Amino acid sequence: MAKTSRAADLEAIDRLEEKVKLLVDMVGQMRAAESRVKEENLRLARDLDAARARLAEAEGTAAEFSTLKEERELIRTRVADMLEQIEALNL
Repeated sequence: MAKTSRAADLEAIDRLEEKVKLLVDMVGQMRAAESRVKEENLRLARDLDAARARLAEAEGTAAEFSTLKEERELIRTRVADMLEQIEALNL
């Protein structure tokens, strides 16, 4: 009976040891996955910062384009007025 009890105890310890080994492996895998996720997160944060910078530049360019378009319309109007004045002088 002592041998049976001892064998049962050893089996329980063996099962526990196997479970602990599996848990240690799982923790290692989870740490590796966490490390990969952190690296990916940093990469994505850099990409986001770069995209924001490009967006700010594009918004600045759009504002400049709008200003230039308004200036062009103003010049077009002034040139048209000057041409009308020149035509009026030729009468």
